Amino acid sequence: MINIVDNFINLKSKINLINNGNKTKIIAVSKTFTIEHIKPLIDYGHQDFGENKVQEAEHKWNNLNERSNINLHMIGKLQSNKAKKAVQIFDYIHSLDNQKLANTLSKYERDLNKKIKYFIQVNIGNEVQKSGINVSEIDQFYDYCQKDLNLNIVGLMAIPPIDNFKENFKTISKLNTMLNLPELSLGMSNDYIDAINNKATYVRIGSLIFGKRFNK
Repeated sequence: MINIVDNFINLKSKINLINNGNKTKIIAVSKTFTIEHIKPLIDYGHQDFGENKVQEAEHKWNNLNERSNINLHMIGKLQSNKAKKAVQIFDYIHSLDNQKLANTLSKYERDLNKKIKYFIQVNIGNEVQKSGINVSEIDQFYDYCQKDLNLNIVGLMAIPPIDNFKENFKTISKLNTMLNLPELSLGMSNDYIDAINNKATYVRIGSLIFGKRFNK
């Protein structure tokens, strides 16, 4: 049987060795796993968990006694029609990727009197199949979200093309620094070391902690 706490401790040790003075936090990507599978890591005291579907997150986390101690991260594509529920459930959204969504999230923040933290998703490779703001439009979109909508933008997020991810990591890190943003959401189980070396403050790790993912 997989011991997810041991996996987490081993991962944390590796990250501490390469952290270069940067305090990188681990988002344990718990999507598709049951709360029973995740619970040992919650009991261990880990606080940051990632989900990619609003409905699954609501069902899984809302009735958990420890919910008040958890930082719940939305790491998947978010449709505007799920924005209200996302503001209710999540503490962080890593996939702010268009103006319509920004407008809708701003409205529900006001309606619900709740502020959450956002990462702007950048389409760093200009891939047609991926969501995100193009690099050339980042400054304008960031200013609109922050100044016009008063959204709390804490950083950028990207999922670069596999064939050139190291150079793209450098590019997104430089963009993040130019905007003077405190956080950077970058890197997953297969590339987290390179992400940390490019100043990632959050890495999104699933299989290295929880094992093989259940298909849904």
